[in-house]
Parts: sequence; C-alpha cells; structure tokens
Amino acid sequence: MTKVRAAVVGGGIVGVAVARELLVSGTAAEVTLYEKEPQLASHQTGRNSGVVHAGLYYEPGGLKAALCRRGVGLLQELTARRHVPYDECGKVVVARDETELARLRVIFDRALTNGVPGVRMIDAAELARIEPHARGIAALYSPTTAITDYAAVTRALAEDVTEAGGRVLLGQEVTGMHDDGTRVSVVSGSGAATFDLVVNCAGLQSDRLAKASGDSANPRIVPFFGAYFLLRPERRSLVNGLIYPVPDPRYPFLGVHLTKRIDGEIMVGPNAFLAGGREAYNALALVPRDLAAVAGFGGFWRFAAGNIPAAIREGRTVLSRKAFIEAARAYVPELGVADVVPGRRGIRAQAMNPDGSLVDDFVITGSKRILQVRNAPSPGATSSMAIAEHIVGLAGRN
Repeated sequence: MTKVRAAVVGGGIVGVAVARELLVSGTAAEVTLYEKEPQLASHQTGRNSGVVHAGLYYEPGGLKAALCRRGVGLLQELTARRHVPYDECGKVVVARDETELARLRVIFDRALTNGVPGVRMIDAAELARIEPHARGIAALYSPTTAITDYAAVTRALAEDVTEAGGRVLLGQEVTGMHDDGTRVSVVSGSGAATFDLVVNCAGLQSDRLAKASGDSANPRIVPFFGAYFLLRPERRSLVNGLIYPVPDPRYPFLGVHLTKRIDGEIMVGPNAFLAGGREAYNALALVPRDLAAVAGFGGFWRFAAGNIPAAIREGRTVLSRKAFIEAARAYVPELGVADVVPGRRGIRAQAMNPDGSLVDDFVITGSKRILQVRNAPSPGATSSMAIAEHIVGLAGRN
C-alpha cells in the first residue's frame, strides 16, 4: 500500500494509538486525529480503573487473547520511554466455594495457553499472605497484572503523533463520513476534508458514525454505567493490589471487585446498569435521543428478558450503598459501609447484537477506505497499541 493521507476519529486511547501507528509504521504520510471534546481521553479511557490486564480470561485464538499479551509489552515500552507510572501490583481472582474453584481452574488453563507469565493457583494460606484481608478457599494469582494511568498513556501517544508530524484537532466533532469511491470526505465543525483512509474509533458513538458512513447499524452500542466507591484513606490497607471475583456465566457482567489505582486510591466496583445516556455521567441525567435508541432496539429487550436476575442484582447495588458494599464484603469481610465514599461513574460502550447477545471479542469491520472499530471492550486499553497494529495491518492489505 502506498503512503496515504489518513484520518482517525476519536481521541480515546485506541484512536490515538491508531493515529500513532499509521505514522510510525510509515503507512500514512499525513494523519489527522479528530476529537470532539476539548481534551483527549474524556470518556471510557479516562474513566476506567487503570488495570493493565495480563490475559487471564480470554478464549485462546480470539483477538482479545492475541492482542492483550502483545499490548502489554508495547504498553510497558511506552510507559518506560515516556515516564508514565506503571505498577505490577498483582491480582488475585478469588474462589469462595468448590463451584467457583472449578471455573477458576478453567481460567487458569486459559491463562497458561495465553502465555500469562508467573500465573499460578494458590491456596487460602498463600492468598492470606498476598492479600491478608481477602477470604476464599483458593485463588488464581497473577503477579504481573499491573495498573497505570490510561489518560496519561493517551497523552504520551499523542506526543508521538505530533512529534511524527500528525495533527490532533480537539473540539472537532465529526458528524459524517462519505466514501465517493476514490476518497473519503470527513465532515466536522471546521468543515469538510478528504482522506484516502479513515478509521472510526468513536467509542460510545461508533455505531452511529458507522451507520452514517454507510456501514451496518449493527452491532449497536447500548450504554451501561458503572459506579465506583473509594475506600477512605485510613482503610486503604485492606487491599494491596487487585481482588477480583470468579466470573459467573449466569451474569453478563463481572460484578463488584476491589482495585488499587495508580494514584493510591482503592476503588470498589463497578456495578453495571443501563445508563440514562451514552455520556450521562451524572446519575440523574437523561438523554432522550439515547434512551429512545435503546427503547427502539429489539436486541436490548431480548437481552433484558434473558437477564432478569442480573438486572435485579445490579439494581440493588444502584439503589443501596449497603447492597453495593455487601457484594465486595464477600471477598473482604472487614469492609463496611462507613469505609467508603462515592467515586466517579464510567459508561461502557457495550456492543449488542440484534438477537440480544453481547459482543465479546474485538470487532473491526469496514471497507478499503473506511475501517470501523465496532467493539473494543476490556482489555481494549491494555491492548490499544496492539489493536492499532492490527488495524494498520488490515489497512495495508486493502
């Protein structure tokens, strides 16, 4: 593929990583990054827990499994070069009974297949040495699972973009893309510009932009918010690293866990419940357009009908701080309601199929001139630079 003039839409970590990779790989001679907010990493990238996932859970052979491990290595190189904080604080996935232990062994086998370094099964005594306040009959221990500041990582990637000659345009919302058969016209607040290649990394708005460019309306983005609490400073000693539950196949989301953050805060959460809008971070905010889109999507109602117990469980944590903390007490019994203060909310861009199933793996679709990142859930931030390599590889084959 000859060098092209390219644009990337979306200033989250995946979008900025793609812009960087287009330049450093030599694929594009010029790159313009569009971000509608006045700063980068304003949405999912800047509102997550900062975990650098090691690759424990992911089905071998899928994009998540392949790109997560590659992404960790690239992230380590970048954080070292740009002096972004990176801490291998470690993670335990705690089994509370024999049923969970059986599921945990499956995860352990996957972790070994995926090449996760240092991962091992530990008994209750070793769990108590690693996380003295956690309780369980056994755990999976991943010593190289880490934490970082993904907003700082995104800014570091943007420095690479601008140093390589790329442009980062903030406060420029892209409202349309049109492929005329030879070039792609991108319409933003500053007018229209044409490019040889455009990559849609718009996250919470990715499906709308994809549809506007002529791609399929599906999968749809359904926004689910996740609320967090923070441990009071005097109670942070309850957690040394990351304490996670064993995923329950009956529920679509992981459930409440405890996470050390790179700034020293300890996060408890998140829960998962339908948000009042795609960017409705205020608990009382309602966005009619977004709610109407969910209400008019049959896939959501099929999902809801099949997940009533999960909705009840998550609903309790939305309505009651006691219920929220009780979920975390299953792993750290000393934790109390008085030990926490409200934290921030994030909103997950959950891709959903018309049959109501959730899209699990990374999904990248498109054509010769427009590539669409339709789904980049966790470990999307961890894998961002590897996702960028994958996308630029796809562009090079077109």
